Amino acid sequence: MKTNDISHHSPSSLTGGVGGGSFSLLWIDDEIDLLKGHLLFLEKKGYAVDTVTNGYDALDRVAERTYDLILLDENMPGLSGLETLSRIKDITPTTPVVMVTKSEEENIMDQAIGSQIADYLIKPVNPTQILLTLKKNIHRREIVTEQTQTAYQQNFGQLSLLISDATRMEDWMEVYRRLVAWELQLSETDSAMKEMLAMQKSEANRDFARFVSKNYIRWIAEPESPGRPEVMSPDIFKRRVFPLLDQGEKVFLLVIDNFRYDQWRVIMQEIADQFQIDEHLYCSILPTATQYARNAIFSGLMPNVIAEMFPDLWVDEDSEEGKNLNEAPLIQTQFRRYRRQNTFTYNKINDSAAAERLVQQLPVQEKYDLNVCVLNFIDMLSHARTESRMVRELASNEAAYRSITLSWFRHSAVADLFRALAQSNYRIILTTDHGSIRCQSPVRVKGDKNTNTNLRYKLGKNLDYNPREVFDITDPRRAQLPSPNLSTRYIFATGDSFFAYPNNYNYYVSYYRDTFQHGGISMEEMLIPLIELTPKRR
Repeated sequence: MKTNDISHHSPSSLTGGVGGGSFSLLWIDDEIDLLKGHLLFLEKKGYAVDTVTNGYDALDRVAERTYDLILLDENMPGLSGLETLSRIKDITPTTPVVMVTKSEEENIMDQAIGSQIADYLIKPVNPTQILLTLKKNIHRREIVTEQTQTAYQQNFGQLSLLISDATRMEDWMEVYRRLVAWELQLSETDSAMKEMLAMQKSEANRDFARFVSKNYIRWIAEPESPGRPEVMSPDIFKRRVFPLLDQGEKVFLLVIDNFRYDQWRVIMQEIADQFQIDEHLYCSILPTATQYARNAIFSGLMPNVIAEMFPDLWVDEDSEEGKNLNEAPLIQTQFRRYRRQNTFTYNKINDSAAAERLVQQLPVQEKYDLNVCVLNFIDMLSHARTESRMVRELASNEAAYRSITLSWFRHSAVADLFRALAQSNYRIILTTDHGSIRCQSPVRVKGDKNTNTNLRYKLGKNLDYNPREVFDITDPRRAQLPSPNLSTRYIFATGDSFFAYPNNYNYYVSYYRDTFQHGGISMEEMLIPLIELTPKRR
């Protein structure tokens, strides 16, 4: 798609300045006659301005109609500006109020700001100041939308070129970072460019799947081959944890299950004032599922090696046993292989009560060299969204999914955990085992009763599928994957596709379309956060 395929839309209300008769202001000032020049300026800009000279009349007006913004003099006889402000907020708490004052006394400003003013102006005000505060408080979303979509339009061609020229995993990580950055910016606007970005991201995911399909077997079969991602799931301890331990650091490894890069970016804003942040992405192995990727992290081994060396710690696909019950023993095996004498603890957090207990235990746990903590909330949210209509409505798209993640973080004991870690001497490594993608496109596949149930990858000996629609591995040993039978093969969904059986096809598709799934090949699932946090107090 060429850059000039995008048409430029410029809201007429922003051409030559903001304004428009649809915006109404109330100006409250006992010397309103001295402001006629300002009022004329605003009317020429297209604003409808009502005026009153005292707080009581202002309250009557506010009770009668809704204003887009109120300008309020702080020093008025009778009902003072601050008293008027308080009563206005009782009537219309969401209307922005701009305090206009002659006084710059700190206590007056503190009272006004504490009463939730939107802005303040110091007399004598000039038209430019007034226009600026209107832009900030009435037109901010329009202006941000306009500026953001213009910036995205200007960068669209550059980003398309970056996608088409990506030949290394580092290139794809940069593509994904930029796509997520634009997604976060555009999600805060009303821009139609969000649809264009979604198309560009989908195109990037198709190319990314081709890139992975072409190179994955070589990366795994030849770990030292040029172009292999610097860090993959089995490398986390060797390349990130052990070097810190060797430096004498106390390390806290926090693994948030099913944690996407865009979710990290919104949570990052919550902790940025507490930590120095060193942000990286790494590449998950396939399948991008807990049983494979997370066990590879904790063992430092590929899945088939785990199954062969430690059969009692590997859980087969068809087993009803939980797939991640042996994580602490797997960590122990990795310590033994590297002949490490470090002490460690392991904690799994499934609810706020467990997180609260961990926070209380932190002083005791500081005697250990390494503390490993697995947080399962986001994975639980992903599954709940699939199974619950209400949760699906609450997390209807990526922006809503991020919002729920942020709300959970703010209001759970996990935020307390980060605050406690910010006061500690730990070096914190924050990461995940895989991400997830919102699935849209069904791909038909047939399998026997022993085929696994995951929607993004299948393994079995009797799979029937279209090879052009999947990435298939016919010899699992080359990808270092367990092979329950000699004829076992793996297939992976790419892009936003998901596997659907022909039986009861329409019901199956309608139930699972638009759900967040993992196990396959996409940037969202494979390119995942690997963050080092250092408390600023150190």
